[in-house]
Amino acid sequence: MRTEPVLVYDGDCAFCTSSVHFAERLLRPRCEITPWQFADLDSLGVTRQRAAYEVLWVTPAGAVHGGAQGVARLLLNAGRGWAVPGALLTLPPLRWLAHGVYRLVANNRGRMPGGTPACALPAHRRPAA
Repeated sequence: MRTEPVLVYDGDCAFCTSSVHFAERLLRPRCEITPWQFADLDSLGVTRQRAAYEVLWVTPAGAVHGGAQGVARLLLNAGRGWAVPGALLTLPPLRWLAHGVYRLVANNRGRMPGGTPACALPAHRRPAA
């Protein structure tokens, strides 16, 4: 059984990878961080389609939080002052707003700083797919 949460992200996307590296340096979360392309998705209880669609936070008990709620769990896990915005992101109406902003960024990640043309491709057409 896992003893710490796992953050799963798209390792083929430069924007996603840059964002995760930034979060690692700034937040110093207590979790395992892995690209979905190298993760044992079956053992995490996650499909490839979902992992390609959004960042995922998988608890040791197996609960899966995706997208903005995955980010909220990451912030909560980081503790210190980061837990406050993390908690706020779990509450309506901020939860709904965060979901919309997350989808907007995720759907346009190929245009974001650090993004690559591979980020803009549908998941089934990316190099690792």
